[in-house]
Amino acid sequence: MIPDTFEALLIERDAEGRARGRLQPVSAAQLDPGEVTIRVRWSSINYKDALAATGAGKIIRRFPCIGGIDLAGEVIASEDARFAAGDEVLATSFDLGVSHHGGYSPYARVPAGWVLHRPAGLTLFETMALGTAGFTAALAIQRMEDNGLAPANGPVVVSGASGGVGGLAIDMLARRGYHVVALTGKADQAAHLESLGAASVLPTSAIDHAKVRALESSRWAGAVDNVGGPILHWLLATMKQAGTVASVGNAASADLHTTVYPFILRGACLLGVDSGYIGFPLRQRLWERLAADLKPAHLHRITRTIGLRALPAAFDDFIQGRARGRTVVAIDG
Repeated sequence: MIPDTFEALLIERDAEGRARGRLQPVSAAQLDPGEVTIRVRWSSINYKDALAATGAGKIIRRFPCIGGIDLAGEVIASEDARFAAGDEVLATSFDLGVSHHGGYSPYARVPAGWVLHRPAGLTLFETMALGTAGFTAALAIQRMEDNGLAPANGPVVVSGASGGVGGLAIDMLARRGYHVVALTGKADQAAHLESLGAASVLPTSAIDHAKVRALESSRWAGAVDNVGGPILHWLLATMKQAGTVASVGNAASADLHTTVYPFILRGACLLGVDSGYIGFPLRQRLWERLAADLKPAHLHRITRTIGLRALPAAFDDFIQGRARGRTVVAIDG
């Protein structure tokens, strides 16, 4: 059922010990153990994928490893009764593309506990247009709403707004009826962000981080932060009473220098969002929401498609911050 060899993006160590991904033949015998074997049709590019394949970040935990933290396709064999040949399925995160062969391959074998059926309301292509980025945005919104966030509470700001998670978060929040403010360092993206649903765009240059105090004027009922560092400090200092910040990334810095005042004087909450290992049933629930009330209205417009052979050349745009929206990888072409 699987050819003896097929082409995949295999990440190995080069002579200097740096991770490098390149397309090369892989044998069926190299596939990792798992109860579900999948004919992969689609994958996607996340910032994490670019870091892994270029060695720009220490992502890979086992060499060699086929890259791609997202995959979607059809089951061709299953040792788990929940899945049968022909089922359309997807898998995102866990150890895919990090220490278990991932989605940049026509075939994958994965543990059944990582797999879920394609939700009604999404095509396989759309599951990868969302991918880990969309799942992360959905988890951030879910966690904030579980913590009391509602459109009536006030505006929600999204930092790193031009990135994949940021753009999807804006779209999802706007669809839910929130007043969304996009915070970005890319002034030329203002019209694009407004077209996704942002009510206004705030340039990061408007923030003088040297003058940010422990508490500033209350502005936000909620925030999705993709950036970390000084921006996250500013977000916490400007939260409304009982405001909620979902921390999803560290595009600017992994450091956080702040005070306890937003927490003890305004009751602000800082929520961590780890989309990698969130298990079931929450994972299933979030994908159901992504097919319903959290499905972005502009998903297809912000998504481009490339073939597997174009993959190696595509990573640099992500590393250099030039990528916008989502990139889906057509494994067959």
